[in-house]
Amino acid sequence: MSDNIRKDFPQLKDDYIYFDTAATSLKPKSVIQACEMYNSRLSANINRGMYAQSVETTNLYEESREKVARFINAKTEEIVFTRGTTASLNLVASSYGMNFLDETSEIVISEQEHHSQFLPWQNVANKTGAKLRFIELDKTGKITTEAFKKVLNSHTKIVAISYVSNVLGYLNPVEEMIELAHHVGALVVLDGAQAIQHFPVDVKKLDVDFLAFSGHKMLGPTGVGVLCGKSRYLDLLEPIEFGGDMNEDVEKQTSTWKKAPQKFEAGTMPIASIIGLAKAIEYLEDLGFERLEKVTKELYERLYFGLSKIAGIKIYNPKSDSGIITFNLADIPAHDAITYYAMKNIALRSGQHCAKLIHDFLGINSSLRASVYIYNTVEEVDRFIEVTKEALAYFQEIGF
Repeated sequence: MSDNIRKDFPQLKDDYIYFDTAATSLKPKSVIQACEMYNSRLSANINRGMYAQSVETTNLYEESREKVARFINAKTEEIVFTRGTTASLNLVASSYGMNFLDETSEIVISEQEHHSQFLPWQNVANKTGAKLRFIELDKTGKITTEAFKKVLNSHTKIVAISYVSNVLGYLNPVEEMIELAHHVGALVVLDGAQAIQHFPVDVKKLDVDFLAFSGHKMLGPTGVGVLCGKSRYLDLLEPIEFGGDMNEDVEKQTSTWKKAPQKFEAGTMPIASIIGLAKAIEYLEDLGFERLEKVTKELYERLYFGLSKIAGIKIYNPKSDSGIITFNLADIPAHDAITYYAMKNIALRSGQHCAKLIHDFLGINSSLRASVYIYNTVEEVDRFIEVTKEALAYFQEIGF
C-alpha cells in the first residue's frame, strides 16, 4: 500500500498495527477535518435558523444526504440518517414488524446474523407470534440459494439477512435472494455494514426494500448510520422516536408527521458526523472499489497462507470476501490469546463478535478476528504472522 495513503490516517503511528477494521475503520484526515470544521466554525443546528451558520449547516447536512443517495444509487428522500446500523435495523423491526406481522407471518433469517439484525426480529417474533425460520447453512457456514429456497413460502413476510457476514466474511447471494423473496411477496431487510466499505452497492439494481449501514465502518465518524428504504415503505412506516422537527402539526390530542425521511429524524441529529460521512464517501470514491478489492484480497490471501502454515491454528473462513480472517490458536481461549497481540501493539478482536449463533454453529465459544483494509501493508501481515508464532510458543511455555 502506498505510503501516501497511510499518511492520510493519523492513527497509524510507530509500530501500531490495526487489524480491526471490521469493528470500526480508521478515519482519514479529510473526515476528521470536516467534523472539526463544523464544531469550530459552525456549531449551529439545522433548519429554521436564518443566520448564516445555520443556513450553511443545513445545506451541508442535506448535501450529505444527496451524497449518500448517489453513492448507493438511491433517491434522496429514501435516505434516513440514524445513529448506526443497529438503529436502522431496529427502526424497521419496531415500526414495520410490530405493526404488520402476526402469528401467521414468518421471518426468514440465518445463524450468520449480527445481533443487531437478529435480536430485533427475535423480539418481533416473540411479541407478535410470528415464526422465525432459519436458512440451513452449508458445512462452511455459507448461505446457498438452494437452502434459501427451502424456507421460503407464502407465509414469508420478512427476509432479514446480512450482505456480508461479520464473522466469516462471506458475500451472500443477495441479488438472487431478493428476487426470490419478492416472488413470495416478502420484504428484504439487508444489513450492509460489512459490505458498504468493500463493494459497490446499488440499491436499484439489488431492488432491496431496506438497506442499513454505519458510517464508522466505511472510514466515517461514529454515531451516524443510514437506513435506505423504498419510498412506499418509508411512507408506510410510523416513526418510533418523537420530538422536535419531525412533526407537521401538533394538537392537544393528535399530531401529524412530516414525510420521510424527516419524520424519522427527531431531535438534534449527529450533524458533525453526517457532514464527515460525506467526506468519507468522497475518499472511497477517490480510491475506487477496484483498488480497494485488489489490495484487501492480496493482503487477506497472504495472511491466510501464512497462518495456515502454522501448526495449531484453526481458521474458520478460508474463502473470505471482505478481508476478515477468523481463527483460534489451538485450544487457547480467544480472550487470553488476544492479550499477547495487544502487548505487541496489534489491534484485533476476540469474543463472539456480536454473533453468538454462528459460533454455536462452528462449535466454539469464541474466536479471534483480524480484518485488513486499504491502509494495511504486506509488512504488517508478515509481522502479524510472526507474532502469532510467538504467541503459540508463549502459551505452550506457560502450560496452555
